[in-house]
Amino acid sequence: MLQFFIKSYGCQMNSYDSSRISDALMEAGHKTAESMSDANVVIFNTCSIREKADEKLFSDLGRARLLKLQSQITGNDFIIVVTGCVAQSKHEDIAKRAPYVDIIVGPQEIHKIAEDISDFLKKDRVDTIVRTASNAKEKFLHLTDQFFNRDVSEFLTIQEGCDNFCTYCIVPYTRGREFSRDVSDIMSEARKLLSMNVKEIILLGQNVNSYRGIGLDGKTWNLSRLIFELANLDGLKRIRYTTSNPKDIDESIAKVHREVEILMPFLHLPVQSGSDVVLRRMNRKYSADEYLKCIDFLRNSRSDMAFSSDFIVGFPGETDDDFQETLKLVNTVKFAQAYSFKYSSRPGTAAEKMDQQIPEEIKSERLQILQEILNKQQSQFNNGYVGKSLNVLITKQGRHKNQLVGRSEYSQSVAICDSYLNIGDVARVNITESLSHSLVGMVV
Repeated sequence: MLQFFIKSYGCQMNSYDSSRISDALMEAGHKTAESMSDANVVIFNTCSIREKADEKLFSDLGRARLLKLQSQITGNDFIIVVTGCVAQSKHEDIAKRAPYVDIIVGPQEIHKIAEDISDFLKKDRVDTIVRTASNAKEKFLHLTDQFFNRDVSEFLTIQEGCDNFCTYCIVPYTRGREFSRDVSDIMSEARKLLSMNVKEIILLGQNVNSYRGIGLDGKTWNLSRLIFELANLDGLKRIRYTTSNPKDIDESIAKVHREVEILMPFLHLPVQSGSDVVLRRMNRKYSADEYLKCIDFLRNSRSDMAFSSDFIVGFPGETDDDFQETLKLVNTVKFAQAYSFKYSSRPGTAAEKMDQQIPEEIKSERLQILQEILNKQQSQFNNGYVGKSLNVLITKQGRHKNQLVGRSEYSQSVAICDSYLNIGDVARVNITESLSHSLVGMVV
């Protein structure tokens, strides 16, 4: 028996993959460790979306190498595993720069990690194992059926990969082309999660609303049809989904938001830029006006809808006028929250080779301006609920006596003091205070 520690970087899909890796290792009889220094197996589940992902990995690998050397002195096993998108795109670099890494597998090969570790324990393998096949169907076919240690709110991947090829994004090269899981598999996994006291399921996909899976009737189902089916499951209190592409918003999405009460009225809808020129260079396949029509369309379908988004500033060729178009869109929509980043080139993407790269100081200046507006909008959104009530799903104990923490319909963190509620309850909470990134309230 070994003790394993998993460090997961980046997106929610990595969090899901890490939990499935953990399931497989626990099924094999291994146990989780609280820290890297307590472990015999260290797994780095990497993300390559943002800048300096490689540097973060190699910094952590340096720490793991020291632990491995200490273990070798005492004659103990210590296995280092790198998985995720950096493993897929930079496996040769990892093997060259860190030859002490034992297993390197891409995100579609995580179902083999437990077996590879077993081989190391048997001393059947001495060279670094490198697996970079890209077959999501095989991955989901061979993931373990066992589940361990789930929280009240859990991710469930229903779609993986991307066919959009945005010019700044490396996902199609690391996660592969789009693949949608069969509805029967998704429903089976959802039932297992509910049997473990999960109350909220967050459906995941690189383009989740392009989901097209084989339904229970043998026909192709879209995301909305899947949500209608999931909503019938006993014990499920909340459904969310992420991440959506504006080009795939249609009437079926509006319909499911209108008719499914447990589908939360909060949608993460990345726009990236408010400039049509920049959006074309990004290959986003929609205009700023089309994005705004999506927002209006969904708000007209359900009046309490709120939105979050992603923004990239300083994309190659972005002028001051282009940036002003982004600010104009932000001020029009008024987001509940948003994530904004400076453009960073990713190796192998089309944008890496574009001319008119923006100087770092201009990107930093624009990001500061944008974030000030977005933070102000988030504060205004949160302040708007002071004196009003929200439905809060209790997710964990707070730091103080009798304090509980949960999430509102809009994914706001809400702290309350009540000793009679349990983890997994949904309580109507009157909001009494708005802090910088959370709310405080009392149970109605």
